[in-house]
Amino acid sequence: MKVKPTVGLVDYGSGNLRSVSKALEAVGAQVHRLEQGPIAAGLDALVLPGVGAFGDSVRQLQKRQLFAPIREWLEQEKRFLGICLGYQLLFETSEESPDISGLGLFKGKVRRFNEESVKVPQIGWNSVVWTDSARDLYPGLPEKPFFYFVHSYYPIPEDSKLVVGYAEYETHFAAAIGTSSLLATQFHPEKSQETGLTLLRQFLATL
Repeated sequence: MKVKPTVGLVDYGSGNLRSVSKALEAVGAQVHRLEQGPIAAGLDALVLPGVGAFGDSVRQLQKRQLFAPIREWLEQEKRFLGICLGYQLLFETSEESPDISGLGLFKGKVRRFNEESVKVPQIGWNSVVWTDSARDLYPGLPEKPFFYFVHSYYPIPEDSKLVVGYAEYETHFAAAIGTSSLLATQFHPEKSQETGLTLLRQFLATL
């Protein structure tokens, strides 16, 4: 890992920036906040967090001229970390805002939990089971981890090979996806104490 890798933290008014920034700094990153496009040169990775509505977030990214640059960054397979809404936005559409297109990097839609079956949103700690591919990408992931979740919606990737972690809440859902250049989680590593910091260290170790 580089000494103090520089990560761009996308700020589009969706909240929770301070805790994400603090967590990244705690594991050895230098954080550069991005409030407006284009994306600054010299970044080792891009981090897209988010708490809020799918459609509003897309509109804010477009207003700040960040939507197209983030899509280009992803298409170039540069290092990327998505958290919560920043994970959901990687897909085509969401039931929350059916007329608004996401970044569409991956095929799939974002679905709402069934309120007749479980309490919505899911708030609190939940266990995640890693897939074999997760171990290949990130060999130092915490064993039998519990992470902190706050969400009403979850992505359903068309390509199940993308999934690196599953959780249970009403259904067996994709809690995290990963590729050689990307990691995205429905849970909040920055709110998941040492387990979350371990995951962030694993991500930085790939830079």
